[in-house]
Amino acid sequence: MLLDLLQKRYSCRDFADKPIPREVIRYILECGRLAPSGGNEQPWKFGIVTDRELINELAKAAGNNYDQSWIASAQLVVAMCTQIFSYEADFADQDRPVDMGRFPSFHRRLKAVDYDLYTLISMEGYAVHFPGEHMVLAALERGVYSTWIASMDCEQAARLLGVTGYYVSELIAFGYPKTEKRPTPKKSLDEITFTNHFDNVGIRL
Repeated sequence: MLLDLLQKRYSCRDFADKPIPREVIRYILECGRLAPSGGNEQPWKFGIVTDRELINELAKAAGNNYDQSWIASAQLVVAMCTQIFSYEADFADQDRPVDMGRFPSFHRRLKAVDYDLYTLISMEGYAVHFPGEHMVLAALERGVYSTWIASMDCEQAARLLGVTGYYVSELIAFGYPKTEKRPTPKKSLDEITFTNHFDNVGIRL
């Protein structure tokens, strides 16, 4: 069942003028709620945006690099918000040991990065992708398609939604597709896997 869903998924940018039933929206959000998080912190909030004017304004906020006016056709936009941790001297390096452990050769440079800037850059570390992917698949199960939106003015999005204490990290636009579209081709498993050593390309089981 899951494989069937994944094989037909694609990023939809042309939504039909068809409302998503309330129970389907609740189902999508409930699946997102059950996502895993580091230490079970669940450092997120999900903004449910159905107001047409707000969706239009979010489409403008997402057009800072290129035209994303298609977002205005979405029936639902979920704002994936990640928690802002307040700055304290004994708290400033809370997250850095994780990255220092991952990239030992960058210890000195990571330590030198301004804390607020580091927090902004690493906000994806709070893993909104986990609940977001749950939502995307839950929606697809009910015939609702979606597209992730990362390119946007995060500060403007937060202002539009009155978000405080959190970053609007990403948006996900949802709706029923206006026209059917073929999923884009994906690379084969042999192109994206290796077994035990990078030189041993493909699945060797």
